[in-house]
Amino acid sequence: MNIELITVGPFEVNCAVVWGKAKQALVIDPGTDAPLIQSYLDPNGLTVAAYLLTHGHADHINALAELHAARPAPVYLHAEDERWAFGPTNQIPPTYPVPQKPDTEILHPEVSEHWKLLDPFFQSAEIMETPGHTPGGVCYWFKEENVCFTGDTLFKGSCGRTDLPGGDGRVLAQSLKTLATLPPETRIISGHGEETTIAHELKTNFFLQSA
Repeated sequence: MNIELITVGPFEVNCAVVWGKAKQALVIDPGTDAPLIQSYLDPNGLTVAAYLLTHGHADHINALAELHAARPAPVYLHAEDERWAFGPTNQIPPTYPVPQKPDTEILHPEVSEHWKLLDPFFQSAEIMETPGHTPGGVCYWFKEENVCFTGDTLFKGSCGRTDLPGGDGRVLAQSLKTLATLPPETRIISGHGEETTIAHELKTNFFLQSA
């Protein structure tokens, strides 16, 4: 698995471009800076297999429509977050405007726990429903590759805030409890900040320990 992390936008979101041997890329959380994200696709000869969104906050999806217009591909966002992600409440002025909805049907990753990706390099991905930061937060766990993209559910040394609309601390605690069951060596790539592992967080992260 090839993983290119691109720091995008004022909130320094980790947009991940992930690909294997077939050069079909998954774009995870394209927060903003669509031209910058495309600049990582073109030199590597990558096509986009899918856009995977860990949740609906504006800083994680604002480049989606522009990227999708240039490189159409399926878009996955939990139904609970699609309800508000492209509406007027989802903006952070003056930094992030209301995200534009891409010209396609939004697919809901909660409909199946596992699904095969187009690139045969990937065996399968498990979609873990991890609400709490938002009602429709999900994590994408690539079991064979030992990597989990956790969005804003789990960070190195911390976890997602719950004081925004739709946040729920008790629900987030249950989601963290679920993540704590992943194999200790699992790499955690969060929506912001540095990479970590489940083992490291179980030793050092108060929030994961408490869950």
